[in-house]
Amino acid sequence: MNFRKATEEDLNAIVRLLVDDELGSEREKYREPVPLEYVEAFTAIEEQVGNQIIVASEGQEIIACLQLTIIPGLARRGLKRAQIEAVRVYKNYRGKGIGEDLFKEAISIAKAERCGLVQLTTDKIRSDAHRFYERLGFTASHEGMKLIF
Repeated sequence: MNFRKATEEDLNAIVRLLVDDELGSEREKYREPVPLEYVEAFTAIEEQVGNQIIVASEGQEIIACLQLTIIPGLARRGLKRAQIEAVRVYKNYRGKGIGEDLFKEAISIAKAERCGLVQLTTDKIRSDAHRFYERLGFTASHEGMKLIF
């Protein structure tokens, strides 16, 4: 298994991963060609310093991904944070340590970027994901809120 920063050529596979999910199947759309919104979003991610999609591949197949964003801040004496979002592992690859290895890669990048913490949000109904994150050492230390437009 290999980990690397995603390229635009990976976009079809990444969107398929986003759709291959109980919540993603309701809010994401996959078709070929990939909808323009995904292309525009990927371009914006690529242009923003400290923002990237990391993919895990086995051979030529992309089997997992996450978005890692390095966020500079003033709070906590200028502490940088790493934000992990959009974590996906294809259903038939779950339970094989791929997600854990993908997180180790992201955390390694965060440490290299001198971040003081790694944070993520997860939907309240994702109890399996909560157990996974807790097993990796994450704690539910804050209550998150969103304003969706």
